[in-house]
Amino acid sequence: MNNPQVNYETAAEYVYRAIKKDIFTKKLKAGQRLPEAAIAKELQVSRTPVREALRKLANEGLVIITPNAGARLVSPSLQEINDAFELRNYLEQLAIAKAIHKITPLQICRLEEAIEEEERIFERKDLEDYLRINIQFHHIIAEATGNSLLVEYVDNVLSRIYVFMVFYESFFDFDTNPSLDEHRELVKAFKLRDKKLAQKLMEHHILHSAEALKVE
Repeated sequence: MNNPQVNYETAAEYVYRAIKKDIFTKKLKAGQRLPEAAIAKELQVSRTPVREALRKLANEGLVIITPNAGARLVSPSLQEINDAFELRNYLEQLAIAKAIHKITPLQICRLEEAIEEEERIFERKDLEDYLRINIQFHHIIAEATGNSLLVEYVDNVLSRIYVFMVFYESFFDFDTNPSLDEHRELVKAFKLRDKKLAQKLMEHHILHSAEALKVE
């Protein structure tokens, strides 16, 4: 890999994107160490931008930095994953209850547009972009509640869960994506203002997402 002749900020971004690409393409595995010196040598940069890139990845929940031990990729336990999905289900059920009669035609349109984008992204197998549009879909539902604190909590738990998906999800191994149809059915339930149906669909959707994780 060629050394970019760029300033410090761009060098840090270069390292950040390189490491993140290796994470999303599963070249790097959960729990793997990320030694600064080795990364700097491989990418032909100094250790300073490597350190900055690792801090940025830590802020996103992908990396853990331990004093005197260095950086490594996260390696969540099965209990941590189960706890996160349990919390997600609780928060998203609450979001539906509060949003079902408040969601606007514009927000429903945004949900439909997100599904269309999700379908296009799935076809090109871009995991990072796919997770981004997934978060956006669920964010719109939370946003429709009008409760900014609930939106923040939903976003936080989704960010945590999508870190798990980066390491343990394998849906790109398949030709079809059941999540697309699940999202479409959710939108239909919102159009009907059917809280019970929407909550049942969301619970199934979350359960399906949890079952798709292959934790070793």
